[in-house]
Amino acid sequence: MASEINEITMNYEEEGQLLVKELDKEILTKGAWTTILFRYQEYDSNAGEFGPEKYSIRRYQKREGQYLSKSKFNISSADQARKIIETLSRWLEK
Repeated sequence: MASEINEITMNYEEEGQLLVKELDKEILTKGAWTTILFRYQEYDSNAGEFGPEKYSIRRYQKREGQYLSKSKFNISSADQARKIIETLSRWLEK
């Protein structure tokens, strides 16, 4: 668990092997409820390398000085990310 927003990460390791590699993050909102957009890759053990970029929007609640993960939405492909961008852009034009 993290006590500061900048300490929150998607990096995940098991037995010394990095399985989820955070490439970037953007803090969308701060406060008691924090929303972060992550760009990451997952390790493909069959291929022996990291797979394509993925994206995740995650919400954290700060309780007793620690940020706790409360919800997440994973964007599974660049195509899905583009569709989200296109839809939001269209909606925001109105």
